Amino acid sequence: MLTRPDQSFYLAHFTKNGKEYDAGRALSSESPVPLSKMSAREKLVSILKEKKIRANKVAWTDQSVVCFTECPWSSLLRHAKAYSPYGIGFTKKLVYSRNGNPVFYVSPSLYEKENWNASVYPFVTPFVPAYAADNVKNRKPFYGKPVDYSHEREWRVAKDFPFQYTYVRFVILDKYEDLDYIPEEIRNEIGLDKFIFMDTYRKIEELWPTHIME
Repeated sequence: MLTRPDQSFYLAHFTKNGKEYDAGRALSSESPVPLSKMSAREKLVSILKEKKIRANKVAWTDQSVVCFTECPWSSLLRHAKAYSPYGIGFTKKLVYSRNGNPVFYVSPSLYEKENWNASVYPFVTPFVPAYAADNVKNRKPFYGKPVDYSHEREWRVAKDFPFQYTYVRFVILDKYEDLDYIPEEIRNEIGLDKFIFMDTYRKIEELWPTHIME
Protein backbone atom coordinates (compact mmCIF):
# COMPACT_ATOMS: atom_id res chain seq x y z
CA MET A 1 0.00 0.00 0.00
CA LEU A 2 1.47 3.30 -1.04
CA THR A 3 1.57 6.09 1.52
CA ARG A 4 -1.36 8.44 0.91
CA PRO A 5 -2.41 11.62 2.76
CA ASP A 6 -5.91 10.23 3.32
CA GLN A 7 -4.87 6.75 4.44
CA SER A 8 -2.67 5.26 7.12
CA PHE A 9 -1.00 2.01 8.09
CA TYR A 10 -2.50 2.51 11.58
CA LEU A 11 -5.85 2.47 13.37
CA ALA A 12 -6.78 4.17 16.65
CA HIS A 13 -9.27 3.32 19.37
CA PHE A 14 -10.54 6.38 21.26
CA THR A 15 -12.18 6.18 24.68
CA LYS A 16 -15.25 8.09 25.90
CA ASN A 17 -16.50 9.13 29.32
CA GLY A 18 -18.74 6.46 30.80
CA LYS A 19 -22.49 7.01 30.72
CA GLU A 20 -22.52 7.46 34.51
CA TYR A 21 -19.30 9.45 34.70
CA ASP A 22 -19.42 12.23 37.29
CA ALA A 23 -16.68 14.85 36.94
CA GLY A 24 -17.11 15.69 40.63
CA ARG A 25 -16.49 12.15 41.81
CA ALA A 26 -13.61 11.73 44.24
CA LEU A 27 -11.08 9.35 42.71
CA SER A 28 -10.86 7.36 45.94
CA SER A 29 -14.61 7.10 46.46
CA GLU A 30 -14.97 3.75 44.70
CA SER A 31 -12.54 0.89 44.23
CA PRO A 32 -12.60 -0.52 41.67
CA VAL A 33 -14.55 1.99 39.56
CA PRO A 34 -16.93 0.38 37.02
CA LEU A 35 -16.34 1.29 33.39
CA SER A 36 -19.67 3.10 33.22
CA LYS A 37 -18.40 5.62 35.78
CA MET A 38 -14.88 6.07 34.42
CA SER A 39 -13.65 9.14 32.61
CA ALA A 40 -12.14 8.69 29.14
CA ARG A 41 -8.67 9.01 30.66
CA GLU A 42 -9.41 6.41 33.33
CA LYS A 43 -10.65 4.04 30.63
CA LEU A 44 -7.43 4.42 28.67
CA VAL A 45 -5.35 3.76 31.80
CA SER A 46 -7.51 0.70 32.52
CA ILE A 47 -6.94 -0.57 28.97
CA LEU A 48 -3.19 -0.14 29.33
CA LYS A 49 -3.10 -1.90 32.70
CA GLU A 50 -5.25 -4.81 31.54
CA LYS A 51 -3.65 -4.96 28.08
CA LYS A 52 -7.07 -5.44 26.59
CA ILE A 53 -9.78 -3.35 24.91
CA ARG A 54 -13.11 -4.84 25.94
CA ALA A 55 -15.85 -5.16 23.33
CA ASN A 56 -18.91 -2.99 23.92
CA LYS A 57 -22.33 -2.87 22.31
CA VAL A 58 -22.77 -0.30 19.56
CA ALA A 59 -25.86 1.65 18.53
CA TRP A 60 -28.34 0.37 15.94
CA THR A 61 -27.22 -3.27 15.85
CA ASP A 62 -26.52 -3.81 19.57
CA GLN A 63 -23.50 -5.93 18.64
CA SER A 64 -20.45 -6.23 20.91
CA VAL A 65 -17.38 -4.91 19.11
CA VAL A 66 -14.15 -2.95 19.54
CA CYS A 67 -14.13 0.16 17.35
CA PHE A 68 -11.17 1.78 15.61
CA THR A 69 -10.88 4.78 13.32
CA GLU A 70 -8.73 5.54 10.30
CA CYS A 71 -9.67 9.23 10.31
CA PRO A 72 -6.77 11.31 8.92
CA TRP A 73 -4.81 13.69 11.13
CA SER A 74 -6.57 16.63 9.47
CA SER A 75 -9.80 15.43 11.15
CA LEU A 76 -8.31 14.33 14.45
CA LEU A 77 -9.24 17.40 16.51
CA ARG A 78 -12.87 17.17 15.50
CA HIS A 79 -12.89 13.42 16.13
CA ALA A 80 -11.43 13.98 19.60
CA LYS A 81 -14.25 16.42 20.38
CA ALA A 82 -16.81 13.72 19.57
CA TYR A 83 -15.06 11.10 21.70
CA SER A 84 -12.07 12.26 23.76
CA PRO A 85 -8.39 13.15 23.34
CA TYR A 86 -7.40 9.73 24.71
CA GLY A 87 -6.64 6.83 22.42
CA ILE A 88 -4.37 3.93 21.54
CA GLY A 89 -3.13 2.88 18.11
CA PHE A 90 -2.12 -0.34 16.38
CA THR A 91 -1.15 -1.37 12.87
CA LYS A 92 -3.85 -2.26 10.38
CA LYS A 93 -2.00 -5.54 9.89
CA LEU A 94 -2.57 -6.50 13.53
CA VAL A 95 -6.24 -5.48 13.55
CA TYR A 96 -6.85 -7.31 10.27
CA SER A 97 -5.19 -10.45 11.67
CA ARG A 98 -7.80 -10.40 14.46
CA ASN A 99 -10.57 -10.52 11.82
CA GLY A 100 -10.92 -6.76 11.93
CA ASN A 101 -12.75 -5.20 9.03
CA PRO A 102 -13.91 -1.79 7.81
CA VAL A 103 -17.53 -1.05 8.69
CA PHE A 104 -20.21 -1.48 6.04
CA TYR A 105 -22.16 1.79 5.77
CA VAL A 106 -25.43 0.61 4.25
CA SER A 107 -28.58 2.32 3.03
CA PRO A 108 -31.89 1.69 4.85
CA SER A 109 -33.04 -0.77 2.19
CA LEU A 110 -29.99 -2.91 2.94
CA TYR A 111 -29.89 -2.25 6.68
CA GLU A 112 -33.48 -3.42 7.18
CA LYS A 113 -32.86 -6.83 5.65
CA GLU A 114 -33.50 -9.59 8.16
CA ASN A 115 -31.08 -12.13 6.74
CA TRP A 116 -27.75 -10.61 7.75
CA ASN A 117 -25.27 -13.36 8.47
CA ALA A 118 -24.29 -13.39 12.17
CA SER A 119 -20.60 -13.08 11.26
CA VAL A 120 -21.26 -9.99 9.12
CA TYR A 121 -23.86 -8.13 11.21
CA PRO A 122 -21.34 -6.73 13.78
CA PHE A 123 -19.74 -4.75 10.94
CA VAL A 124 -22.96 -3.14 9.71
CA THR A 125 -24.14 0.39 10.48
CA PRO A 126 -26.92 2.36 8.73
CA PHE A 127 -26.06 5.11 6.27
CA VAL A 128 -28.68 7.85 5.90
CA PRO A 129 -26.81 11.00 4.81
CA ALA A 130 -28.26 14.49 5.00
CA TYR A 131 -28.69 14.48 1.22
CA ALA A 132 -30.92 11.38 1.31
CA ALA A 133 -34.49 11.89 0.08
CA ASP A 134 -37.07 12.73 2.76
CA ASN A 135 -38.95 9.50 2.15
CA VAL A 136 -35.71 7.65 3.02
CA LYS A 137 -34.86 9.71 6.10
CA ASN A 138 -38.43 9.63 7.43
CA ARG A 139 -38.76 5.86 7.52
CA LYS A 140 -38.32 4.13 10.86
CA PRO A 141 -36.11 3.84 12.84
CA PHE A 142 -34.54 7.08 11.53
CA TYR A 143 -37.59 9.38 11.64
CA GLY A 144 -36.01 12.20 9.68
CA LYS A 145 -32.64 12.18 11.45
CA PRO A 146 -29.52 11.76 9.26
CA VAL A 147 -27.25 8.89 10.29
CA ASP A 148 -23.81 9.31 8.75
CA TYR A 149 -20.63 8.02 10.42
CA SER A 150 -18.72 7.54 7.18
CA HIS A 151 -16.23 10.29 8.11
CA GLU A 152 -14.97 8.09 10.95
CA ARG A 153 -13.67 5.47 8.53
CA GLU A 154 -14.43 2.93 11.19
CA TRP A 155 -13.02 -0.57 11.57
CA ARG A 156 -14.35 -3.14 14.04
CA VAL A 157 -13.27 -6.34 15.74
CA ALA A 158 -16.18 -8.46 16.95
CA LYS A 159 -14.57 -9.56 20.24
CA ASP A 160 -12.25 -8.29 22.95
CA PHE A 161 -8.89 -7.02 21.70
CA PRO A 162 -5.98 -8.20 23.92
CA PHE A 163 -2.51 -6.93 23.13
CA GLN A 164 1.11 -6.80 24.25
CA TYR A 165 2.87 -3.50 24.88
CA THR A 166 5.16 -4.22 21.94
CA TYR A 167 2.08 -4.10 19.67
CA VAL A 168 1.25 -0.51 20.66
CA ARG A 169 2.30 1.98 17.97
CA PHE A 170 1.11 5.14 19.74
CA VAL A 171 -0.85 6.37 22.73
CA ILE A 172 -2.74 9.68 22.49
CA LEU A 173 -3.07 11.81 25.62
CA ASP A 174 -4.64 15.23 26.02
CA LYS A 175 -1.60 16.93 27.53
CA TYR A 176 1.88 16.13 28.78
CA GLU A 177 0.69 16.12 32.41
CA ASP A 178 -1.47 13.07 31.63
CA LEU A 179 1.69 10.98 31.61
CA ASP A 180 1.60 11.15 35.42
CA TYR A 181 -1.52 8.93 35.35
CA ILE A 182 0.23 6.19 33.37
CA PRO A 183 2.17 3.83 35.68
CA GLU A 184 5.91 4.25 35.15
CA GLU A 185 6.45 0.59 34.31
CA ILE A 186 3.85 0.83 31.53
CA ARG A 187 5.40 4.03 30.16
CA ASN A 188 8.77 2.31 30.06
CA GLU A 189 7.39 -0.85 28.44
CA ILE A 190 5.63 1.10 25.68
CA GLY A 191 8.35 3.74 25.31
CA LEU A 192 7.98 7.48 25.84
CA ASP A 193 8.48 8.09 22.13
CA LYS A 194 5.10 6.41 21.48
CA PHE A 195 3.09 9.03 23.41
CA ILE A 196 1.43 11.81 21.39
CA PHE A 197 -0.17 14.87 22.98
CA MET A 198 -3.25 16.57 21.56
CA ASP A 199 -2.11 19.84 23.12
CA THR A 200 0.91 19.79 20.83
CA TYR A 201 -1.27 19.15 17.79
CA ARG A 202 -3.61 21.98 18.79
CA LYS A 203 -0.62 24.33 19.04
CA ILE A 204 0.64 23.27 15.63
CA GLU A 205 -2.79 23.96 14.15
CA GLU A 206 -2.87 27.34 15.89
CA LEU A 207 0.52 28.37 14.50
CA TRP A 208 0.19 26.73 11.09
CA PRO A 209 -3.59 26.49 10.50
CA THR A 210 -3.67 24.24 7.47
CA HIS A 211 -6.87 22.48 8.53
CA ILE A 212 -10.29 23.53 9.72
CA MET A 213 -10.34 23.02 13.50
CA GLU A 214 -13.97 23.85 14.24
